[in-house]
Amino acid sequence: MKHFKIIFALMAVLLFATNIFASQVVIKFSHVVAADTPKGLAANYFKDYVEKTSKGQIKVEVFPNSTLYGDREEIEALKMNAVQIIAPSFSKFTGFVPQFQLFDLPFLFDNEKQLHKFLDGPVGQKMMHLVEPKGMVGLAYWDNGFKDLSNNKREIKKPEDAAGLKFRIMSSKVLEAQFKALGANPQVLPFSEVYSALQQGVVDGAENPVSNFYTQKMHEVQKYYTVSGHGYLGYLVVTNKIFWNSLSPEHKKIISDGIKLATQKEREWAAKLDDEYFAKVKAYGKVKIYTLTPEEKKIWKNKLMTIYPQFYDVIGKEYIDAALNTK
Repeated sequence: MKHFKIIFALMAVLLFATNIFASQVVIKFSHVVAADTPKGLAANYFKDYVEKTSKGQIKVEVFPNSTLYGDREEIEALKMNAVQIIAPSFSKFTGFVPQFQLFDLPFLFDNEKQLHKFLDGPVGQKMMHLVEPKGMVGLAYWDNGFKDLSNNKREIKKPEDAAGLKFRIMSSKVLEAQFKALGANPQVLPFSEVYSALQQGVVDGAENPVSNFYTQKMHEVQKYYTVSGHGYLGYLVVTNKIFWNSLSPEHKKIISDGIKLATQKEREWAAKLDDEYFAKVKAYGKVKIYTLTPEEKKIWKNKLMTIYPQFYDVIGKEYIDAALNTK
């Protein structure tokens, strides 16, 4: 009789565990950057919050550093529901939502306050819904910060100093036009290949927020770094629409709350880590750093804003004007 009680108890535990497993929601969250970047930290924060708040009903598996999908494959993987959440840079959406090229425009925003006011305002929120016809649901905007220039050939102070240099870019017509306006040669490469391309001289330089520059060890293969802050690199956190619609209202709320809290933390980390990583690049001592003066920045801005009219029809002049007029 004692043995039967033990067997029945084990069967009950097994049945309970099986029911939990069967009803458990699994979210695969794939991204292409290091775990100690703002995006990587926020993804892990989201995982911890959701798993704890749902009491294990929702499991989040985070795959950093392109370990599951590279930046060329992750959107297709999301559409097929092979992953449930990704956070690509805006340029990855521009092939089917051309309005997102807005965020690649150089010198569109002067600072984080102006940027966040636009993203969190009516126009930014309207833009988030533009992905829905493609089977996605926009969840949040995440920061990586403002981009700077690095290269191996020479110090860059004036726009003409970039002429003739080969720069890696994300796939973006705006970024292509930006570097062509400088007389430079833009080359599209996946993020996972940038380090080796810089190391082998396939390209001379790149544009990155300092967090990417340091965590991807680009400071080991670049000689010059110009603090230009010329463009914003952000991410749109999206989920699969069919997956999202399959969730219960309770699970949707937990995920939405987790994303909202993770977004607040992500923005804090982006600002904080930029300062920390910049200090580490300086301490490394082998990269010559130059910071553009306000006067020099104005020259760069006047030069690069000449590409804006090329994209009035593609992006929508109303979106560009709304961003420029956000104060």
